[in-house]
Amino acid sequence: MRAWQVVRHGEPAEVLELVEVPDPMPGPGQVLVRVRAVAANFPDVLLARGEYQVRPPLPFSPGIELCGEVVALGDGVTRAALGDRVVGSRIGVLSELAVLDEREVFPAPVALDDAGAAALTIGYQTAWFGLHRRAELQPGETLLVHAAAGGVGSAAVQLGAAAGARVIGVVGSAAKAEVARKAGADVVVDRSAQDVVAVVKAETGGAGADVVFDPVGGTAFEQSTKCIAFEGRIVVVGFAGGTIQAVNAGHALVKNYSVLGLHWALYAQRRPELVDAAHAELTRLVDAGQVRPVVGDVVAFEDAPAAVQRLADGTTTGRLVVRVP
Repeated sequence: MRAWQVVRHGEPAEVLELVEVPDPMPGPGQVLVRVRAVAANFPDVLLARGEYQVRPPLPFSPGIELCGEVVALGDGVTRAALGDRVVGSRIGVLSELAVLDEREVFPAPVALDDAGAAALTIGYQTAWFGLHRRAELQPGETLLVHAAAGGVGSAAVQLGAAAGARVIGVVGSAAKAEVARKAGADVVVDRSAQDVVAVVKAETGGAGADVVFDPVGGTAFEQSTKCIAFEGRIVVVGFAGGTIQAVNAGHALVKNYSVLGLHWALYAQRRPELVDAAHAELTRLVDAGQVRPVVGDVVAFEDAPAAVQRLADGTTTGRLVVRVP
C-alpha cells in the first residue's frame, strides 16, 4: 500500500514522503480499515515537527482521524463486522490501509459523507468533553470560543448552540467570520480589528463569559482571564497559537474562576465507555441536523503534505480532509 511518512522532523511540506510499504494485518482485537478519507488535525503538524506529546520513531505515518471500510478482522473482534463503514482515531492512518484497535472505531453516521464523517471524531469528541464533561455547560450560559472558524472551534460553537448556550466566537480575520456565524455563533469577534475583552464584557453586561473553550493559548488565554465570569470555567484544549501560558493561581483565586485541562485521548485510554456514549450523542445530533462538520476543503491523497502545511500556516477554515483512493 501507499502511505505518507514523516522521514525527519520539520515543516510538514518538507518532511512528508509518499512510500510503498507492506499491507498491514490486524492482530487480536484489531480491525483492518480501507481508508476513504483522513481529516487533518493540528497534532499532525506537531507530529511532523517532533513537538507532539507522543513522538513515534522515524519514519512514521501521521494522520489521526479517518473514515473507512472494515476489510479484515483480527481474532476476537465483536464491535465491528466486515463491510462496516466506520470512523476512528489512531496515529498513523494517513495511508491506504490502517489497523486500529476495535475500541478505536465507531459506526459512521449515515447522514455524513466520507469527508464529513472523517472530521467527526477528534474535533467533536474534544469539544463534547470540554463543554459537557469538564465545564458542565448549562443552557442560557455564555460560551466564548477561540478559533471559532477552525476545526475544533467550529465543533465547539455547534455543540454550544445545541446545548442552548449563547455563543461568542473569536476569529482571526473578517474572512473567517461567516464560518463561525454559520456554525451557530450569536456574536462573532474579529480579534484582528476588535478588542475581544471589551466585546465580551459589552455583550454580557459586564458579567463575562461563563465558559471559555480555548484551543489557542497564549494571548487568547490571557484575554479570557480578563473577561471570565464569576465561577466561570476556562477549558484549556491546546496551544495552536504557539505559546504555552502560565496560570496565575492568585488571579484565579481573586476572581473565583476555574482553569480546566482537557486531554481527550486520556478518556479513550481510561474511560472508553464515556467516549462510546459521546459518539452516540454526537450521532444523534448529526441525525437531528444540529451538528455538521465544517469541511473547508477536500484534497487528493497526493496533496496531503500541502494540506497539513496549510493547517500549520493557520490559513484554513473548518476542516481539511484528504481523500484516499
